[in-house]
Order: sequence, then C-alpha cells, then structure tokens
Amino acid sequence: MITFLGAIALLLIGYFTYGKFVEKVFQPKELRATPAYTEHDGVDYLPMHKNKNALIQLISIAGVGPIFGPIMGALYGPVAFIWIVLGCIFAGGVHDYLTGMISIRNNGAHLPELAGKFLGKAMKHVVNAFSILLLLLVGTVFVASPADLLYDLVNGAVPAVVFVVLIFIYYLLATILPINKIIGTIYPYIGALLLFSTVGIGIALVWNQAPVPELSFTNTHPEGAAIFPLLFLTISCGALSGFHATQTPIISRTTKNENQGRRIFYGMMIAEGIIAMIWAAAAMSLFDGPVTLNELIATIGTGGIVNEISTMMLGPIIGTFAVLGVIVLPITSGDTAFRSARMIIADYIRVPQKKIMSRIWIAAPIFIISIILTNMDFTLLWRYFNWANQSTAMIALWIGAMYLFIGRRNYWIAAVPAIFMTMTVSTYIVNAPIGLNLPMDISLAISAVITVLITILFFVSAKKRRSENIPLETDVSEWNEKHYAYSD
Repeated sequence: MITFLGAIALLLIGYFTYGKFVEKVFQPKELRATPAYTEHDGVDYLPMHKNKNALIQLISIAGVGPIFGPIMGALYGPVAFIWIVLGCIFAGGVHDYLTGMISIRNNGAHLPELAGKFLGKAMKHVVNAFSILLLLLVGTVFVASPADLLYDLVNGAVPAVVFVVLIFIYYLLATILPINKIIGTIYPYIGALLLFSTVGIGIALVWNQAPVPELSFTNTHPEGAAIFPLLFLTISCGALSGFHATQTPIISRTTKNENQGRRIFYGMMIAEGIIAMIWAAAAMSLFDGPVTLNELIATIGTGGIVNEISTMMLGPIIGTFAVLGVIVLPITSGDTAFRSARMIIADYIRVPQKKIMSRIWIAAPIFIISIILTNMDFTLLWRYFNWANQSTAMIALWIGAMYLFIGRRNYWIAAVPAIFMTMTVSTYIVNAPIGLNLPMDISLAISAVITVLITILFFVSAKKRRSENIPLETDVSEWNEKHYAYSD
C-alpha cells in the first residue's frame, strides 16, 4: 500500500513541479489569440470553458486503455507502477502538453500538419496514414469492447450486435455535429461518473487495506514475457499514448487562453495516470497473484475483471455504476477518434467543415471501413493498435523536440522520451510475431542502430531548419489588433 499511495503522491507532485517546468520551457502567452477565436466556425472551432475543456480532454484520452492496459500490465508486477509514474510525468505529460500547445500556436493543426511543418513534407503523408490507421483501430476497438461490457452487464438479455449498432449511430452523430452539441454537453456528466467510479475503487483499496504489492523490479509475468519492450506497449494510456496526440487538437480548437494548457493537457494526463494506478493496484491485489490474474484474463477477459473488481470493492449496486463509468470510457474515446479522423482527412484534402454534407461524405467511408474491421480478431487488432499507438507517440515527441530546438529552448524534455520510444517501438516490431519475428538479441541490436540513425537525422535536420528560420507559430497580431481582449 505504501508504494501505491507514494505513486499517487508522486503523480500529483509531478504536475506541480515538472509540469510547471515544461510550461516554463514552452512559454505560453496569455494575450495571444487562440484558434477558438481566430478560426471560429461554430463546428470545430469555438471557445469553451476551461473546466469543460479539461473534462472533454480527460474523457477523450481515457478510453479502456488506462483500465484494460494496466490490468494486463499488472501481470508484470509492481514494476508496472514505475512505468506509470515515470512515463506519465516525463513522457506522457510532456507529449500531451506539447502537442496541444503547438497545435494552438498553429491554428489548431492536427499531427500530420505539424509533422509536415517541423519534420518535412514527406513526414506529413507518413503521419497522416499513421494517424488515420490509429484512429480507425481505436474507433473499431472501442465499438467492440463497450458492446461486450454492456452485453455482460445485462447477462446476455440483449444481443451484442444491438449495442454495436447503437454505438455506431452515436459515433456518427458525435462525429458530424458541432462539438458543443453532444460532446460538449454530455462529457461533463460522463466525467463525473468516471471520477466517481475511479475514486470509489481507490478509496475502497485503502479502506480495506487491500494487499497491493510493494515496489519490486522482479518480472512476475506468468508467461515470462519481457518487460522491455512489451510493458511499454501494454500500458500506453496512463503513461504515454500517441492516441492523445490525435485528440489534443480537438481541444486546442476550443481553448480560450494558452495559460489553461497545463491544466487541460498536462493535468489530464496526470489524472489518467492516477486512473491507471488505481486499476493496476486493484488487479494486483484482488486476484491472489499474477497466475490467477492471467487465468482470469484468459477466461472472463479484462471486461469481466473490471466487473469483478467493481462489484467486489463497491458492492453490486454501486459496483454497477462503476462498471457503467468504465463502459462510457471507450465510447467517449471512440467518438472523438472518429471525429479526429474526419478532421484530419478534411485538413489533408483541404475541405472546409462548416457545411454538414462536407462532414458526412468524409465520415461515411470511415465508418464503412470500421464496420468491416469489426469482423477481425480483437486480439490482433489490439496488437497492431499498441504498436501504431506508441509509434505515433514517438513521432509526436520528435515534433515537440524539433519545435523546441528551432525555438532555442530545452528540447531534451521531448528528445529523451522520443529516443526511448524509438528504441521501444523498433524493438517490438522487429521482434514481435506480427513484425519481423527475429530473436530478441538481434532485435535489440537492429533497434539500437535504427535509434542512433534517427537521432542523428533529427539533429542534422534540426540545425538545418533552425537556420531556415521556420516560423514556430501562425501570425495572429492582426486579429489581436482588431478584437477586444479575451479572458478565461
């Protein structure tokens, strides 16, 4: 229990210390107009209150990832706690803050546009493909998982396909309607339900003095799966997730003031880390060790474990509300995943989104492809999602490092986690059966070479781009002169 409480404390301290340091490095400008005003269209660009933005950001990034991932990561033992804390503070928080703030400085641009500007035009096309693939996988995975949870909740009384159809209908509406109509209206209530369920589980752990294992570097995985690189892909949401880089531009287009960025982007990453800590601790403490947990994952699945933890810790009635809180998480990440896909494609082909028909004809093919993907094996989808997710995080961190390098600021805050994740995702895809399936020692050697080459390429490119005086931000001085000052 000491490790668990200490980890929660470190996450909170990280927000007020390292989060403040990252903010100081970036240098937000309170009086600089944000895209919510300069690009206002009443659909994707419109100012919303900072509390609403924070809750939308949290609900968008907190799918089943910070719950299912930590439950799977709990198989490795307390070493999972280390990655959640260090990853959240020094990688995930930095990743989310920089992608959100750089997007604000560049008219609410999505990751492909930022990659094209700071990493080169070729990277724009690469990242665009990566982002669309990732969002399609997220959206598809987040149709199946909540449908299964709802099916279990009603004990099979309603066919799972009914829930799938209803979720798809909701996703379509959330994708094409203005952000303040559905997402901006219901997310605060969903956020309250999420916080209620998570805090309830956390309090129950402490109150019941649950046997949460103390800090250990021992790998307890029953199948002997390697900590590196697998743990760092298994636990993504809650520590570091490239999916967040696709979500932050949604809120960068509704943020009123740059000074709200640390609370909205870095702060909500810390909140997600706390969610991950609670569920990882619950999984480790309630099932008599990793062997039993592994058996449960194989039999009732992670969704079933969520149901077991909730009812065991909170009782059948309150536990049911907790399960509902978990069910809405993937749904509220799936809707923003499809929305982000629609926005990225629209930006890429330069189609304005003010007219609803423009949104519909872009969204329709996305949903058709997603429906086809629902027929694929969930486990296989999840493996590809993990790799695509962390590869996207790696790219986003390199973009952040490039932005800071060109601006002559402390780029190491992004470059160090970028280098680490380059090594991680390279090792995984070279070693994994879904990749090249090479032995681990060979995979590590190849990945080390890849990481060194990419790092060298970054510095060569960064020095060149700094000499070219690439503008770090769009010019909003004319807008500021014409309009009145704004506040939060």
